Amino acid sequence: MDSVALRSIRPDQRRSVDKGESPKHFIDIENYGPGAMVTMPHDLKTAVEKYSWDTLKKYGYVPYQVLMEYDSLVNAFKQKKADSIIFYADELAHYIEDANVPLHTTNNYDGQLTNQKGLHALWETTIPQLELNRYNLYSKHKATYLEDKTETIWTGVRRAHALLTEILEKEKEVAANFPDSSKYKEVMYYGRKTKMYTDAFAKQYAAALTTTINDQLNYSADMVADFWYSAWVDAGKPSLKSLYKCTRGNRKQLRTELRGYKKNDLIQDNLLRAKTE
Repeated sequence: MDSVALRSIRPDQRRSVDKGESPKHFIDIENYGPGAMVTMPHDLKTAVEKYSWDTLKKYGYVPYQVLMEYDSLVNAFKQKKADSIIFYADELAHYIEDANVPLHTTNNYDGQLTNQKGLHALWETTIPQLELNRYNLYSKHKATYLEDKTETIWTGVRRAHALLTEILEKEKEVAANFPDSSKYKEVMYYGRKTKMYTDAFAKQYAAALTTTINDQLNYSADMVADFWYSAWVDAGKPSLKSLYKCTRGNRKQLRTELRGYKKNDLIQDNLLRAKTE
């Protein structure tokens, strides 16, 4: 768990040193033509033949990246290599979660085309940081084998993209009550002065969105569980007991975390790694 929490952000860290990393995280669907959300080929080879590899690298290809990472995780399970299993499980989770962020599915990825610049960080970072204590992190979902992994990830992308209208319109509604002096603040971000939304605006915007971000958080987590489980099944359900020795302390900690998860008490019990040092 500690490894997953720490290393699942590596794809973002690579973006600063690897120019080829960025398009793996998004898909600017409008740039692929009218109706592309339902007409784009489901396999990467056909997509490259239709659009060219340069086009995919320019406008993003996160659904295809998810499927490539999935194949790598299946192979890692087959080989029973613990480090590789954790590595590709982390990578797969990251790209699945990116595919479920609405602003990762559009060329208006930061609200820059609608005079709402800064919307990306507001939606996926500022609001969760401010509101996480209020979120319901428990889901009754049970990991399920995915018969069609391609359709599953594209369904997620379509669901995320469908939220864009609400995201943009609610920002405009809330902004009507905020002059720029109270809507934005200047902060140092990676050594540069950057204009970002204030916490006061973020809280009102979060209230206007109701449970949208929380719902997407849980939806993407459920999808990660399904992809991880399906990879293990497609690998032939290999026994993994020899890869990790579960001690009495490990089992006790797991039971404690599961109880906290089911009661939605992970945060107040200081068990959610994202909220600990």
